[in-house]
Amino acid sequence: MRAGRWNRDFSLFFVARAAARLGDMMLPVALAAGLIEYGYGVGAVGVAMAANSACFAGFVIFGGVIADRFDTRTVMVCADLTRVVTQSAVAVMFFTGHVVLWQVCVIGAVNGLCAALFQPGIASTIPRIATDVQGANGLIRIAESVMGVAGPAFAGVLIGVTSVGGVFAAHAATYLTSALCLLGLRLRRGPRPVRRARFRADLVEGWREFRSRGWVWGVILVWMALMITTFGPLTPLAATEIITNHGDAAYGLVNSIGGVGMAVGGVIALRLRPRHPLRAGAIAMLAYGIQPVTVALHAPIWLIAAGCAVTGGVQTFWSVMWATSIQTQIPGAILNRIHAYEVAGSLAMMPVGQALAGPAAGVIGAGPVLVVGAITAVAGMAALLLARPVRDLGRAETAPATVLNQVAPTPG
Repeated sequence: MRAGRWNRDFSLFFVARAAARLGDMMLPVALAAGLIEYGYGVGAVGVAMAANSACFAGFVIFGGVIADRFDTRTVMVCADLTRVVTQSAVAVMFFTGHVVLWQVCVIGAVNGLCAALFQPGIASTIPRIATDVQGANGLIRIAESVMGVAGPAFAGVLIGVTSVGGVFAAHAATYLTSALCLLGLRLRRGPRPVRRARFRADLVEGWREFRSRGWVWGVILVWMALMITTFGPLTPLAATEIITNHGDAAYGLVNSIGGVGMAVGGVIALRLRPRHPLRAGAIAMLAYGIQPVTVALHAPIWLIAAGCAVTGGVQTFWSVMWATSIQTQIPGAILNRIHAYEVAGSLAMMPVGQALAGPAAGVIGAGPVLVVGAITAVAGMAALLLARPVRDLGRAETAPATVLNQVAPTPG
């Protein structure tokens, strides 16, 4: 960020997001190691993770309404503090050796609900603490990329030094860090909608505003298709192919280099200020198919790693352009709800893509599935570039000051 933009409040928010990301990336390692240690299989690990993701996907839209109806920071802090309690409870389970799958799943579901309440507030908080919204998004993406690599490694070290319970205790500490940092923020006052007596009215208004913006729902439709064909299948199929052909260490190396690529993408997003952010992001994303193609062709591991770095970089660049557009083009009074709808739409098809990856690979082979995903990614970006509302969306530095026409509270 430019001089003077790394202010006190952004620094606190940066630490909060970095700490939370570190903890979240530790969780899969801890769950897998802990449940397998206590005699549960890979299926149990999947069920425990699914309990979290299903609740998140199912409730994030409602989280957007809650964030717009109440004080956003209070909702986020309460979500963090609840997860401090839940993850501390899981730590106690593993420290005492009393590990019951259904209890772990219930806690995972609660954590998913908390994430659904927390996530929408991120979009509206950044414009209220940062003078450079794009720069703030770029720095946060860099931190998330670094923590994405560091989290699993740190979890492995903690398991070796302490136990699985120690990882969950550290995870609880990351949420506590996030909550304390959020409590320290001095937020600029943002526009607030008139609070309606009916929750459903805010939900419907959010959908109406989402639907009225062609550049938003157009991108989400493309992303839903790519979740099924490209993003969803890539992780399980690439992991299987790389580990089978090159070994576990090679897969770890590829992921680490991918994390470096994501960080580089964030740095580029800090510097490059295109007049049409989504156009620039879509052009960059044309290169997303490099990684799946190199894996499908059984390329040398160094070439696969390079492809992963490019894929991570362009994905991060796109995410900064997209987040900045959402945060600077949409009035604050509905920003949380719009963000919730776009998050829900973006993630809804990911489990479908992951579930279909195995059967599709069994029918036509993993390589062809990955190639189809790469082709679909190019086609999806081409569709975005052909869509005028996406292609011609101009750059804005700050969120619009106008507030929606408000409807008076209704009785009942």
